[in-house]
Amino acid sequence: MSRKYFGTDGIRGRVGEAPMTPDFVLRLGWAAGCVLAARRDDGERPLVLIGKDTRVSGYMFESALEAGFSAAGVDVGLLGPVPTPAVARLVKELGAQAGVVISASHNPYFDNGIKFFSGDGYKLPDSVEAAIEEQLAEPFETRDSAELGRARRVTDAHARYIAYCRQTIAADVSLAGMKIAFDGANGAGYVVGPELLRSLGADVVTVGVTPDGLNINRDVGSTHMEALVALVRDSGADVGVALDGDGDRVQMVDAAGRVYDGDDLLYVIARHRHAAGTLNGPVVGTVMTNLAVEQALQAAGIGFFRAKVGDRHVLELLQQQGGELGGEGSGHLICLDKSTTGDGLVAALQVLEVLATRSCTLADCVRGLEKYPQRLVNVRLAERPPLDHPLVTAAVRAAEAELKGAGRVLLRPSGTEPVVRVMVEGADAALVSRLAEEIAAAVQSAAAQPAGATISN
Repeated sequence: MSRKYFGTDGIRGRVGEAPMTPDFVLRLGWAAGCVLAARRDDGERPLVLIGKDTRVSGYMFESALEAGFSAAGVDVGLLGPVPTPAVARLVKELGAQAGVVISASHNPYFDNGIKFFSGDGYKLPDSVEAAIEEQLAEPFETRDSAELGRARRVTDAHARYIAYCRQTIAADVSLAGMKIAFDGANGAGYVVGPELLRSLGADVVTVGVTPDGLNINRDVGSTHMEALVALVRDSGADVGVALDGDGDRVQMVDAAGRVYDGDDLLYVIARHRHAAGTLNGPVVGTVMTNLAVEQALQAAGIGFFRAKVGDRHVLELLQQQGGELGGEGSGHLICLDKSTTGDGLVAALQVLEVLATRSCTLADCVRGLEKYPQRLVNVRLAERPPLDHPLVTAAVRAAEAELKGAGRVLLRPSGTEPVVRVMVEGADAALVSRLAEEIAAAVQSAAAQPAGATISN
């Protein structure tokens, strides 16, 4: 499908620049509403839930979406600031036809985005996104007044989501006696995260729970782990949990201040479930997953597959292979037996359940997993990534020659930012770092050359 607006994770961009303008989002709500109304055959008005993170622009886009849906004859439930996976869950629980999340995830406050979930809690299929894009080309028409959609605030959204999260671990699991440091990234999970952990008996200390509309992800959250590391050490916490801005990613910290990324946490959950006999199907990572994780899981008799980067691709491969557990090093972990999408709090609870029931530490749980040094360099570009330029291909070939088959090189354009991600992995940390920098410099040099010189034949 050729997409004009929808990317790999909905629609995203800088606020005030196309497509993230209030007039476009108004039309987007109307177009989506028209498609949903046309697909309902019982004559009732569809219901759509709208959730958001804490960006100041969320108010503007929430109002625009609400107006667009109402004009199309669609009722709206306003959830306020809630994690992305909460919207996916509540769509099913409240019987809505779709859910919308206003968020740009881990991006800075001046970006924002729109992503949709269908009535089953999964992201919209390509066919529905295509229908919405087709409807966007039609003239805007408002339904008669008697047929307009109505809007209401869903006042118990937090309570419902917390109750659901608690159900994803055994009923007799308690976090009493555990001191947990929590970093909400000044984002969508800043209220529900601490409330959930305290409801399970934990002593919770916090950072990143004072959003002002502009500080989401700023020096806090899963993309800036320094704040949580400092809080763990200063407070004497047993463990730390950090979400990203929309709450669908998680990373953790142990009492010594060591950071555990999505690869580590995926390993912990998979090994625990395998030992308990509750792991169904293979585990799915991505092309970025550390090679040591794959080797360790396979050595334990656990199947492992790699998907392209992105939770959509992880989910698709899980469904194809009959698996339930997958994720990315960024902390986007999917437990399909618990949730239909990546959920930072649900994933954190799976790890905390292991710690509580086995009376162990995070360090105990990953003992024996010796990850390969991996260096990731983000190269920000103004135009199309010149990955097939002779300078780039030569740098990659040279790096692979130096690794001598004992490592990996991966170049990947980001699906959400004008960035090329250069990843090098191998046994020698110094070599890995140098090679990543050299390839990144080659990408930068190729991008700086005249347009006619950037593509090799």
